[in-house]
Amino acid sequence: MADRHTTDISGIIENQKLTFFVTRLVLVSTLVTFFDGFDMNVISLVAPEVSAALHLDKLMMGNVFSAGLAGTMAGGFLFGYLGDRIGRRPSIILATISFGVLTLALASAGSYRELVTLRFFQGIGIGGLLPLAWALNIDYVPRGYQSTVVTLLMLGYALGDSFAGPLSIWFAPFGWQSVFIFGGCAALAVTVLLIFLLPESIKFLANKQKRPDLIARFARRLAPGRRFDASDRFVVSDELGRSGKAFRISALFRYELRWITPLLWTAYIAGSIAIFLRVSWGPTILQAIGFSRATAAYATSISSLGGALGGLLLMRFTDTRGVISIAVFPVLTVPLLLTMGLARIGGTPFLVMYFFLTMLIVGTHFGLHSIAGIFYPSGFRSNGAGWAASVAKIGSVAGPVIGGVVLSTRLPVRILFALFAVFPFVVGVGVFLLGLVQRRLLSRDATRRYAELGRAARLSEDSLSTLSSIRG
Repeated sequence: MADRHTTDISGIIENQKLTFFVTRLVLVSTLVTFFDGFDMNVISLVAPEVSAALHLDKLMMGNVFSAGLAGTMAGGFLFGYLGDRIGRRPSIILATISFGVLTLALASAGSYRELVTLRFFQGIGIGGLLPLAWALNIDYVPRGYQSTVVTLLMLGYALGDSFAGPLSIWFAPFGWQSVFIFGGCAALAVTVLLIFLLPESIKFLANKQKRPDLIARFARRLAPGRRFDASDRFVVSDELGRSGKAFRISALFRYELRWITPLLWTAYIAGSIAIFLRVSWGPTILQAIGFSRATAAYATSISSLGGALGGLLLMRFTDTRGVISIAVFPVLTVPLLLTMGLARIGGTPFLVMYFFLTMLIVGTHFGLHSIAGIFYPSGFRSNGAGWAASVAKIGSVAGPVIGGVVLSTRLPVRILFALFAVFPFVVGVGVFLLGLVQRRLLSRDATRRYAELGRAARLSEDSLSTLSSIRG
């Protein structure tokens, strides 16, 4: 045992070149998040048909939206635990199967109670998938690309949301149930790809001291040309001492995380209220303002693509300039919301403003997603990202309910935009403070690494002096 060669997984990941193995992982993960986004958001586009068929008023439909979001909250906790317990790979496959089956089941809902119940359990699988996908992909890429990769996964989610509009119109002649049948079958088909192509997290395996044969195989994929053997001792150098400890919620509030976790959660909750108000009620609000159903659906889809563009604009800034760069988007969102809510603007100019509003709100949400897991070590990264995403569902659940309440009053529909300007403001403040904390930590880490290099240099000089005296 003393002769076992020690291999540092962290070093392999940080020094890797772009390989087909990692590219395939990102592409497969993006494909599954596409159908995650489609199955989550398509119900808002068929809400008028569902409401008419099942005789639901706006408050009841708001409860249906919130039931799904409450399910995503439970899913984040449940699958975050499973991801760190049994592994990212089996948990992702289980989540995809569950929301695929339950999306199919939504097509058979015949009453308000059935719809709410099925929507809640569908949300569990949908909510569990994203944090697991973030954690798995973060475990395979260098630090300088972690936010970029998470943003690409969220791009898949946004594209799924975007395609929900055109597909809901295309499937309209076949009934509202047809979009759920399509979404469920597609998710189950993707599950087959996951079984054959999705790897387990190499850091998870190394931390748990499991399957050294798989670790060696994945290491060879990351560093072609190097020799790795199952008999090697694999370690994750930047997370030593963490692997054997069972996760406790208190771990999210230790050391520097006592500032990071509350700030992240606060920004996440406020951002979720803003985005899920738009996701759930956006098409309905546009129709209430005077746009046709087709225009509302296409505007929602095109705006979602704008949100993906916003996320892509942010991703490299987040990786290169830090978390604080995300604060730019909510700062721009506040005056835009106030203008849309208080000024008398309609027609094409309003749709253009709606596009940029969505780009900023969704882009901010992408940014929050991209940093949800990077602060937490691999040993409890699924739990860290899962808790952040699940706590954020407080806002996700509240947004549709509050929107339904406001829409049920005699207040002008437009006033909704002005009222919710407060939430991007909160996001901006939270992200700005989080960015300051991150900069302080990076400065401290750089100072520590410099000191360690100095000590290593002094030790080398001492060793050389000793060797010279021995030779003399």
